[in-house]
Amino acid sequence: MTSPRLKRRGIKHNMRLQWLMMGVVLSVSGLGMCQDAMFRGSTEHRGTYEAAGVPKFSKMKWSFHTSGMVIGSPTVTGGVVYVGSDDGNFYAIDQGTGAQKWKFAAKSRVPSTPAVAGGMVYFTAYDGNLYALDAASGQMKWKFQTGGERRFAAKHLHGVQPVNETMPDPFDCFLSSPAVWNGAVYFGSGDGNIYSVNAATGVLNWKFKTGDVVHASPAIADGTLFIGSWDSYFYALDAATGQQRWRFKTGEDEDIHNQVGIQSSAAVADGMVYFGCRDSHLYALDAHTGERKWAFAGNGSWVISSPAVKDGKVFFDTSDTSLVVEADAKTGAVLHSTTLNHWYLYSSPAIAGERMYVGSTQGKLVAIDLAGFTPAWSFETDGMKQHGPTYTNPDGTPNQEKIFRSDFYDDMVAGVDRVMSIGAILGAPVVVGNEVYFGSADGNVYALM
Repeated sequence: MTSPRLKRRGIKHNMRLQWLMMGVVLSVSGLGMCQDAMFRGSTEHRGTYEAAGVPKFSKMKWSFHTSGMVIGSPTVTGGVVYVGSDDGNFYAIDQGTGAQKWKFAAKSRVPSTPAVAGGMVYFTAYDGNLYALDAASGQMKWKFQTGGERRFAAKHLHGVQPVNETMPDPFDCFLSSPAVWNGAVYFGSGDGNIYSVNAATGVLNWKFKTGDVVHASPAIADGTLFIGSWDSYFYALDAATGQQRWRFKTGEDEDIHNQVGIQSSAAVADGMVYFGCRDSHLYALDAHTGERKWAFAGNGSWVISSPAVKDGKVFFDTSDTSLVVEADAKTGAVLHSTTLNHWYLYSSPAIAGERMYVGSTQGKLVAIDLAGFTPAWSFETDGMKQHGPTYTNPDGTPNQEKIFRSDFYDDMVAGVDRVMSIGAILGAPVVVGNEVYFGSADGNVYALM
C-alpha cells in the first residue's frame, strides 16, 4: 500500500535449559500447558507450521470483536489466543469457544504480535513500553520503558503536499514484535534502538543504536540476531552481547522517501537470511557474512511482508502489485506467482500442509494451493462485506479515485482509513491443527476451520 504519487508512477544457564525443554510448538493446542510461541512460529521466523491447516474451508469457528483495529498477528498456545488491539487492550481468548479469558488495559495501541515463553506473554505498545504479563492471569509482572515510540517521518513523504512539512508515515503500521531466546526478550523501537532485556526481570541487557525507527521484528538463529531499520541498513548482531557482526545497505530515496526502509522481518534458513524492503526488493544474504546472494526486483512495489521458507523455496508477497511469489531459495529464480486483484499486500504468508495462507487489504484471507499456485478458497471479513463494494471496481481491483482523493497529506491518511474500513488483514495468519487464526482492521479476530 504505497502513496498516490507512486501509484501514479506506475541468561543464565538454568533459565536457558528450562526454556529449551519447553520448545517452540505451535501445531499442538489445547494441552492446558502454555508452550513457547511467537511471531512467525519460531525465532527463525520461517512462517511454516506442522499442521494440517484448512485445505477446504468449512466454516467460521468463531469471531471475537475488539473496539479497535487488530494489526498484529495472534499467538496461539495452550488453548489460548493472545492478541493486541488498537483499542488499547491486550486480550486472552479461549481457543475453543472464542470467549474472553482476560484482558489487560495497556491504554495504548498494540499493533505488535506477542511472544509467549516460560508462562509469560510479551508485547510492545505505542506508549513505548515492552510489557510482560502472566500468561494465565494477565497480571503485569513488569514493563520496560524505551526512549519512546514514533513512526517513520520525512518531508515530502511519498511526494504528497505540503512539500516542506515533516509527515509521519501512515503506512508504518506495525510495531516490532518480541522474540524470546536464551532468557532474553529482543525487540526494536521507534527510538531507533534494538533492545535485549532479561525475560524474567525486565532489566536491560544491552541496546544497539541504529539511524532511525526500528519496527521490524528480530529473527534469531545460531546466536545471531537479524533485523532491519528504517535507516536502510539490515543488521546482524551478536544476540548475547549486541555487538555488530555485519550490516547490509539497501536502497535510498532522498527525494520523497518512498523507496526506502525495512518493515519486513527476516526469515533464516540453511545459512541464508531473507527479508523484504521498501526499495522494492526481497533480499537473500549469506547469514554469516552478509554477502548478497540474490535479490528479487519488485518494479517499484514494496516488499513489506516477512517471507516464509520451506523445502528450499522462499514465499513472499509485494504491496501494490499484489504478487504472491514462490522462488528458489538458493538462486531467487521465480518458480510461481499469482496476483490478488492488485490489493496491497502487507500480510506475511503462513504455510501448512499443501496450502499457503495470506491476508489482503481487500479484507480477504486467501488459501493458495501450493501445487498449482492458485487460490483454493477465500474468506471475506465483516468489514469487506460492509464497506468493500464502495471502494472496489467491478473487476475486483481497488478504486483508487475513491480511496486516495488527492495528493495532499491529509487525504493520504484518510485513504488509509478507507482501506482499513474494508477489514484489511495486515498481520500474518497462524495455523494450529486444522484451524487458521488472524486479525482484521474491522476489529475482529477470526478462527476458521
